[in-house]
Amino acid sequence: MTGERSPHQQAALDDLIELLDLESLEVNLFRGRSPEEHRQRVFGGQVAGQALIAAGRTVDPARVLHSLHAYFLRPGDPSVPIVYEVDRIRDGRSFTTRRVVGIQHGRAIFNLAASFQIVEPGPEHQDTIPSLPEPESLPTMQERFAPYADKFGQEFAEWSQRERPIDSRPIDMPAWLDHTAREPHQDVWIRANGRLPDDPLLHVCVLVYASDLTILDTAMLPHGSSFSDGEFQVASLDHAMWFHRPFRADEWLLYHQRSQSASGARGIAEGTIFTRAGELVVTVMQEGLMRPV
Repeated sequence: MTGERSPHQQAALDDLIELLDLESLEVNLFRGRSPEEHRQRVFGGQVAGQALIAAGRTVDPARVLHSLHAYFLRPGDPSVPIVYEVDRIRDGRSFTTRRVVGIQHGRAIFNLAASFQIVEPGPEHQDTIPSLPEPESLPTMQERFAPYADKFGQEFAEWSQRERPIDSRPIDMPAWLDHTAREPHQDVWIRANGRLPDDPLLHVCVLVYASDLTILDTAMLPHGSSFSDGEFQVASLDHAMWFHRPFRADEWLLYHQRSQSASGARGIAEGTIFTRAGELVVTVMQEGLMRPV
């Protein structure tokens, strides 16, 4: 299986880094764009990552993000910029709190609350990383898809073969290739598809982006469906993350995901993210819309 990263992969990651580099309009006011892709709405991980960049630019770099809570209020329009307005709610001796609202067409589409903390010592314990195959032993997305290319249209086949900013390698067959109903849990190795600058906030924002790629799929596994089937209207509703320990988003991370419940046209899923060395670095929770069409 492929282990080395190519210049084309680095170029895809560089595009994501540029996407997260917001334009400063005024004090506490920033503007972000969306990639030129044929999307019906802006990808939720992009909005969350950009909003976090906006928040972080108003915070002392010595304070690190320890939690975020986000609500996706309206579908984002990929054809126009998103304005991010930062509210400096509190600057305390140990904690800094920010609120960010993403705005399009004069209306709020996204709301983020983020809390930053000085680095402090304290007691430690954590869950244990599952024993799973190493990422290099698993196929890339392109390699996983290749045997099934004839079952999909040309547009989807071309989409599956392009380079992406995140190298994502699921342990099991992804739901969009295997519709068999199964238990609501999955494990995916993820990393940025290239090398990132040594900016801790950027590493956090890239992981925020990546955390939204597969987690809601976990809630759909028992129902033998995926986002690409068209059987459900699927969208992120809210997203929360807690950051426990430092990490690099351009090194392999195991995203261990499970879904506890689906009801009321909504599904909830939890993720724990480990470094390859077994350190638990992030906990994720997301509730998403799963409305039958």
